[in-house]
Amino acid sequence: MAFAHETYMKRCLQLAANGLPAAMPNPSVGAVIVHNDVIIGEGYTNAYGGNHAEVNAIASVRDKSLLKESTIYVSLEPCSHFGKTPPCSDLIIKHQIPKVVIGTIDPFAKVAGRGVQKLKDAGCEVVLNVLKDECVASNKRFFTFHQHKRPYIILKWAQTQDGFIDKIRNENDAVQPNWITNEYSRQLVHKWRSEEAAILVGTNTAITDNPKLNTRDWQGENPVRIVLDRSLRIPAEYALLDETIKTIVLTEKENVSSENRIFETIDFSKNLPQQICDVLYRYDLQSVIIEGGKQTLQTFIDANLWDEARVFTGKTVFQQGIEAPTFTGTLQSQKSISDDTLEIYTND
Repeated sequence: MAFAHETYMKRCLQLAANGLPAAMPNPSVGAVIVHNDVIIGEGYTNAYGGNHAEVNAIASVRDKSLLKESTIYVSLEPCSHFGKTPPCSDLIIKHQIPKVVIGTIDPFAKVAGRGVQKLKDAGCEVVLNVLKDECVASNKRFFTFHQHKRPYIILKWAQTQDGFIDKIRNENDAVQPNWITNEYSRQLVHKWRSEEAAILVGTNTAITDNPKLNTRDWQGENPVRIVLDRSLRIPAEYALLDETIKTIVLTEKENVSSENRIFETIDFSKNLPQQICDVLYRYDLQSVIIEGGKQTLQTFIDANLWDEARVFTGKTVFQQGIEAPTFTGTLQSQKSISDDTLEIYTND
């Protein structure tokens, strides 16, 4: 039976992947309904505010009378509270589904075991923690946010063959990036942006590159832009301040905010990475890509506040410049993107 449970839970995880990133900040859940070892219904979480996986799975079952003799598999504990939708645990109870197999408990305080208890109180048989680690990983942003009270942090940079992330700039240099990677890698970065809640750069990167930090090379939502600007040195005409995308400026100077350009005051002399995390948590931003520069990336590395690092190495050689950050992580994957190499590390 354990093998069967894992088989159906793997299908739940496949389904759950279809719901991201549209479901965020909700988790994306997969649900499978099985009757006599045959899948009779399945579903995953709709875009934020829409149906949960259990609702879609139950709706997909043609003969609802079979539900009383079925097992429902879900990658995350069914909710027990009224949010934007009614509780899924109530729906399971209403249809008298006798057995519920759950990947992992929901870390959200309003659920966190209450869904399981409601099901048990209604007479349902509940099996817990089937492929738990995989189910947690499928919603790593959601779990990090609720368990650690901070966003899931992704470090990203591109480095040359000789280990530099930028040239040394002078006043006469053009205000634009010194590209290291190819167009395919850059498109992948824009895809990543569409999958995360926020993106962050430091002051020097903002001034020397004048980045837009949007998803112009990929179809998807723009992340909230976060920029460090201690003394408000970034020129007002620069892209990050154009108010086309919600942008939060972290500074030590008071300034007047608008709907899409928000100034948040923090103390740059005290535990900067944690203060940044606190601001992002307050804005309900469950993930952030930190794109640079060297000082900003290294500050998070030195504070051990990061979860994943995505490092491109291009064929370019600078011979001298700004050295890439130094860090220790566990290599999870390596692949070629044309003539670039991409390595992904986790902070284990």
